[in-house]
Amino acid sequence: MAFDVIVLGLGAMGSAAAFHLAGRGGRVLGIEQFTSAHDRGSSHGGSRIIRQAYWESPDYIPLVLRAYELWRKVEADAGVRLLSITGGMTLGDPRGEMIQRTMEAAREHGIAFEVFEGTAITKNYPAVRPLAGDVAVVEPHAGYLLPEECIRAHLKLAERAGAELHFEEKVVAWKAGPNGVEVRTDRGTYNAGHLVIAAGPWANDAMAGVFPLRVTRQVMAWIAPRGGVGDFLPERFPVWLAEDPDGGAPAYGFPALDGEAGGVKAAVHGSDGVCTPETVDRAIHESDMRRIVEKVRLRMPALDGAVLRSKTCMYTMTPDENFVIGRHPQMENCTVACGFSGHGFKFASVVGEVLADLATVGATELPVGIFDPGRFEEQGLGNRE
Repeated sequence: MAFDVIVLGLGAMGSAAAFHLAGRGGRVLGIEQFTSAHDRGSSHGGSRIIRQAYWESPDYIPLVLRAYELWRKVEADAGVRLLSITGGMTLGDPRGEMIQRTMEAAREHGIAFEVFEGTAITKNYPAVRPLAGDVAVVEPHAGYLLPEECIRAHLKLAERAGAELHFEEKVVAWKAGPNGVEVRTDRGTYNAGHLVIAAGPWANDAMAGVFPLRVTRQVMAWIAPRGGVGDFLPERFPVWLAEDPDGGAPAYGFPALDGEAGGVKAAVHGSDGVCTPETVDRAIHESDMRRIVEKVRLRMPALDGAVLRSKTCMYTMTPDENFVIGRHPQMENCTVACGFSGHGFKFASVVGEVLADLATVGATELPVGIFDPGRFEEQGLGNRE
């Protein structure tokens, strides 16, 4: 049987693409080398931050607002809870890049926020002991998503709409020509008019390194706060980002989503070594925990407690840390989504919509110019082989 579209990879972006494509009546095949909502890539660990005052660039804000709408629709259609609002706090020096750009982006798009200084931060959030001169930019509509449940919901709805989904099936090779694409796996060969590649950290393998992507190892930790989780419960504490006072990688974290037994999830948003999906060190080392705890206890001294558990994942980084979404620069009937650089999950619902637009009509009304796959060639960063 020939398909209209084959989706390679059924993680965050691929599951959303399969859902949107099938919902438009297409014959859709999704292929995933692992099980549904697996823990081998970038979209696991129980929680992901979603926020609107987007310091990385105001260009993201229209997309994240659309993502909120779509996550709520997926919740309603699948009958599950995926997105919870806790508010979001960004901590740092008011002259620092993260604080400045957060407020500038919010003002540009009319995103509500408040600014707290000094003792007002601790009064509102007793777990926080700000550094001298710190401010807290607090946005009311930030919160968190449940990544594994989001993927399962998209897959459930994709199948309900008629998509054929194959798990534990590895793609061996693919080729594209003027009449369509052929995908060969360890189980068979499939043909379609179009291919969507959403391979996460395996994107370099799937596309022969056509983009300058760098895969990095990341570690998440769940810490038992000294004195208990009371000040970190979701009704009292937001998701948060904390700028490093020395200009290093920021820390981030969540409320105590699972109560006393679950601790507080925290991590450092920065590279912990370049790797590949095959060579990534999935063991957790004392140095990993020390790096996280030393960062988070700077402003939240209670997070100097025991590490209850930990987990590794991977980021797939682009040189400018903006995503890659669009037509493959060399193949008209192939659309790509990769390089989500550690901040992409919240956008999965809208990225699926964009990929369905590009695969079916060749264009989208959503503002995705910043993600143009051709930008690396223009910057002299493309694969020259």
